[in-house]
Amino acid sequence: MASSDFQKPNPSIRYRAASFIISAARLNQLPQNCGPEVAFAGRSNAGKSSAINRLCEQKSLARTSKTPGRTQLINLFQLDGQRHLVDLPGYGYAKVAEQIKRRWQQTMEAYLSERQSLRGLILLMDVRHPLKEVDQQLLDWCWQVGMPVHVLLTKADKLKRGAAQNTLMQVQRELKAHAPDDLCSTQLFSALKGTGLTETYAVLDRWLDFDDKK
Repeated sequence: MASSDFQKPNPSIRYRAASFIISAARLNQLPQNCGPEVAFAGRSNAGKSSAINRLCEQKSLARTSKTPGRTQLINLFQLDGQRHLVDLPGYGYAKVAEQIKRRWQQTMEAYLSERQSLRGLILLMDVRHPLKEVDQQLLDWCWQVGMPVHVLLTKADKLKRGAAQNTLMQVQRELKAHAPDDLCSTQLFSALKGTGLTETYAVLDRWLDFDDKK
């Protein structure tokens, strides 16, 4: 049989087995030394939970809500006993109380700077409203501690292809002008249409040390 007849496994298979482990209000409530993990963060209406569910091919792994700002806990999901995904609290919703906003800021700063198992951050932004002030603040925190960030411009199906591509290029230029070398990448994504799944899996696989040869 020719080598071309062998196909790499579908990367989604690795993420279908994702299962919920724990919700934590504080960093010290998370298990320690539990293997590499990748965290998902974004404004409360950026489609974070929908993206996680689509990547893991599960309808309700991460809670979705019609009320932005409802999720206020760190949610940990296990992939294979060694690797994990983390759903961070949504941020930037105007109706959330200032006390909650301050607590989110403290939790995020501690998580990004102290979490030893964190390998990278998937930052989700609505393609129609990218790079808001709170997004830039989170990017700055990541760059200060040398944390790699991969930006998903979500809801790409809401724009025509040309408009979506123009936004992608604008965001890429902006990030390139400010991000340290090799710490930030960007792509279009749609949980509804499945746009950008292959690119996202490639980033996750690299950060989580998956190897097709094993």
